[in-house]
Amino acid sequence: MNDILHQLRCFGCGERISGAEARPDFRCGSCGDLFEVEYPGWAQRQSHDRPNPGALKWLWRERRCSSEALDQSGVWRFRELLPILDSFGNAVTLREGNTPLYSLPRAAKALGIDQLYAKHQGMNPTGSFKDTGMTAALSVARERGFEWVACASTGNTSAAMAAYAARAGLKCLVLIPEGKIAWGKLSQAMDYGALTCQVKADFDGCARVLTQIVREAPIYLLNSVNPYRLEGQKTPAFEIAEAFEWNVPDHLIVPGGNLANSSALGKGFRELKELGLVSRMPRITVVQAEGANPLVKSLALTRGASLEPVEAHTRATAIRIGNPASWRKAAKVVLDTGGWCIDVSEAEIAIAKAELGAEGLGCEPASAVTLAGLKKLRAKSLVASSDSVVLVLTGHTLKDADYTINFHQGTLLTPEEMAGHEAQIEGLRRDARHVEATPAAVLAAMKDAGA
Repeated sequence: MNDILHQLRCFGCGERISGAEARPDFRCGSCGDLFEVEYPGWAQRQSHDRPNPGALKWLWRERRCSSEALDQSGVWRFRELLPILDSFGNAVTLREGNTPLYSLPRAAKALGIDQLYAKHQGMNPTGSFKDTGMTAALSVARERGFEWVACASTGNTSAAMAAYAARAGLKCLVLIPEGKIAWGKLSQAMDYGALTCQVKADFDGCARVLTQIVREAPIYLLNSVNPYRLEGQKTPAFEIAEAFEWNVPDHLIVPGGNLANSSALGKGFRELKELGLVSRMPRITVVQAEGANPLVKSLALTRGASLEPVEAHTRATAIRIGNPASWRKAAKVVLDTGGWCIDVSEAEIAIAKAELGAEGLGCEPASAVTLAGLKKLRAKSLVASSDSVVLVLTGHTLKDADYTINFHQGTLLTPEEMAGHEAQIEGLRRDARHVEATPAAVLAAMKDAGA
């Protein structure tokens, strides 16, 4: 690893170490907190290590026309801001990133917002935002000579890790909570060759077991406690700023599970501002499910000074996490940018997911919390009609096809969960119709549907 250009700084006590000195669990030996990657040379305006903003903007755009794999990656295209490898020839890429920024005309009209967009990270190679972090962290593992990599996962991380490990020729271990993972995600890890273990515990229990394992065996941990994961995951911030012609949206709304994504995006925008590539940061808001909302409670009760884990319950499996590892980082991002942290109900998530689907943009349920959260912010006048808003959609709709089918068949939510939302849900359901094999029967169905 390129320890000359980067170092690791403890988010808690501020201790600085080289990348090679990190413990297997990536926790600070002094205080137990997490690390983040920093680049000392950037702090000095005249330093030869400090990137030139104008030259970088031109270079990054030119690389979009290149046929080189690194240039076609939406992560490594920005490699000047990721000097974490001794040689970029060690980068493991599936040409991740460069995901689309879609306008949302129907939702914008309904909410009375002029500029509403969705950054769809579900359009990555394995169908989620985890690919952007995995290409970075697994490349570090490969360069350091590890044979095994591992993660605890609610699904998306395991799919991404297994794919990139297969690409790099590494072996990988996946621990998943038994019976608490979408099968679409589990099938990916299996298909890419992972050793997959269903553990009789929730995600947090899986993470505890894995932490013990990596302390005892030469296995490289690829959960989001790994600071190199966040280096890759910060790059959508660069893509968003580039799409806005090096301005930034007024609001960025992110789902909240283990909270590394909001932390990473905040770091990305902060570095752009520090380097003079943008003039300000967006307000970053984190949205959690009501049944898995430890950060909401932390900020409400202690302003992020402490966090009490919760027993997580939500059908949005990607954010079913009760003790998020990156909560301190996420709390700081929310507070520093003037954003909010709110929670939404199961019915609100399901409705928002169907509304995004009506835009032609399928996403997994965890992604839909962003639109559900925006509705609440708009109702409280915390987002103005003239504000520009970007929702981060973290996963593809096929990650959890059962959720979508159950919604449209009317079996997803309980009567208690639907209370007060029945008419809206019924208006969004599109269950398959059973008809006779005749043109007349099909035409009659079309007429009933308002064709």
